[in-house]
Amino acid sequence: MLRQTSLGTLGLSIGGVLTVVGFVAYGVDNPTLNLVGFFYGIPLLLGGLALKASELKPVPETEPPTPQILELRKSQATETQNQIRLDITRYRYGQLAHLDSSMSHLGLSPTDEERPVIQGVRETDIDGHYALILEFYSPLFPIDTWLQKQEKMTAFFGPGVEAKVSQPEEDQIELALISTNQA
Repeated sequence: MLRQTSLGTLGLSIGGVLTVVGFVAYGVDNPTLNLVGFFYGIPLLLGGLALKASELKPVPETEPPTPQILELRKSQATETQNQIRLDITRYRYGQLAHLDSSMSHLGLSPTDEERPVIQGVRETDIDGHYALILEFYSPLFPIDTWLQKQEKMTAFFGPGVEAKVSQPEEDQIELALISTNQA
């Protein structure tokens, strides 16, 4: 649950309430609440604003995993697949995009403007193997470029993972990270 909670929003909410309480307490001459509002409320409010400004929202699941997929994940998912899934489905702070360093390492992000943007994630069963599908919006990198990098992606996300690239529609790329582990 905490992974799906925006710390920026939480800081803004609590800091805002405490700051208002501090100002009201100042107006009614209550020094104790006044200090609480000013010494806790204002820093929380400013911290919340800073976090909100650098916030990167979680990538949505395009399909909720079925109980069979959850069981397959439990028995076959690699540490890398789990780490990617957990990292992209939570709020991040101070990053421009999910997987930005990975895309840069793979040569798919020469500049921030050209970087493919991950728009969704889903888990599925591909021939009895657990697969994590990353859905990218990639208007500047055609499928041919992705296919040329497929072997490098397998090495990058491995061991125990095979990368497969497909294009379901124009400007959309799906990167399937398929576990090669058997249950």
